[in-house]
Amino acid sequence: MANTDINWLRECRHWIFDLDGTLTLPVHDFNHIRCELGIPQAADILDWLAALPEPERSERVRRLDELEHHYARQAQPAEGLHPLLESLAQRRCRLGILTRNSRELALLSLAAIGVAHHFEPPFVLGRDEARPKPDPGGLRHLLACWNASPAQALMVGDFRYDLEAGRGAGMQTVHVVPRQAPSGRN
Repeated sequence: MANTDINWLRECRHWIFDLDGTLTLPVHDFNHIRCELGIPQAADILDWLAALPEPERSERVRRLDELEHHYARQAQPAEGLHPLLESLAQRRCRLGILTRNSRELALLSLAAIGVAHHFEPPFVLGRDEARPKPDPGGLRHLLACWNASPAQALMVGDFRYDLEAGRGAGMQTVHVVPRQAPSGRN
């Protein structure tokens, strides 16, 4: 990263994070989730579920919520997370979350890793508040709430959907390489 990029990061006041594998150590076993839900291994979990007819969709989404609740309770903070968020809080940065999980589970994970106090619940967007990433709509929504331009914000994530959403919203992105690679992605 060039010095100008590092300086820009120091000045950036609007930070939007992915949750799992970015703020937390990766614990989701996406291959197991697919197996449990009867989803082909190469399929996007949320897209595949969205294409199902009712009542099958609702039944499988309910099961997905149960599985994700299990993983949310196991959440552990990523290395260096607490000092990073403390530093951003001292600089009075606006912080948001855009996750493919539900907001409820995101808030549970944030509490489990001890950082919920850094994130105002209206700025934690899950799959029910915004179209799932890679759609950039959730990022645009947060920017509008903060009256910020894409040039004033950063999307931080561990998966290509995070980076695609950030770029789709016209934002700078940072790719976090998880310490442990999860099996499969959603």
